[in-house]
Amino acid sequence: MTPPARTAPAPAAPTAAATTPAPAARPASPVAARILDAAGRLFYADGIRAVSADRVIAEAGVSKVTFYRHFPTKDALVVAWLSAVAAAERAALDALRAAHPDDAGAVLRGYAEGLGTESCRPGFRGCPFINAAAEYADPDHPVRTVVAEHRRWMVGTAADLLADLGLLDPVGAAEELVVLRDGAMVAGYVGGAERAAAVAATLRHAGAAVVAAHRGPGTTPAA
Repeated sequence: MTPPARTAPAPAAPTAAATTPAPAARPASPVAARILDAAGRLFYADGIRAVSADRVIAEAGVSKVTFYRHFPTKDALVVAWLSAVAAAERAALDALRAAHPDDAGAVLRGYAEGLGTESCRPGFRGCPFINAAAEYADPDHPVRTVVAEHRRWMVGTAADLLADLGLLDPVGAAEELVVLRDGAMVAGYVGGAERAAAVAATLRHAGAAVVAAHRGPGTTPAA
């Protein structure tokens, strides 16, 4: 349910595109945070494999000794970056859920609207988790482990919300919604800012169809 470094998404628009961790997710060391911010900007804009450790070091304005003290390998840096992005997204969605504690449908609608806006803004380059998975073919690589964990969180969180709506198969419906989310991010990236409203509306309508297909008798009218 991931651009150059920026603040974490507002509660109404949590997306996987946020590449700057929320305050609670940031490294304790200001130097490590600066390295992570620099890496996030470069990895997201140009691709992980295309960005060398030396380029991150130059962008962050630190020495090699300092860099490797905090991140022994480039892969360790990638894992730390993706983990921070995941934490920022979890915090943003938690805030959205807190704003609508008894309305799962409002949370899902808010997510769809936020994703439509986020995925069409200038500088958006798709989901950083999907992008990272495309660059790391080995499913057992630590980077892919972070991607898989975030994927499980997305499905689990969506399933919790859908269970609140009384769906017969909330996990199955959640998996379908995550597929829709992936497609919306691609459509937004390709379509550009003028397609933001259309992407959000399509995601909302398709999501409602998924919910309706999994709804049992007497369940709550859905998102």
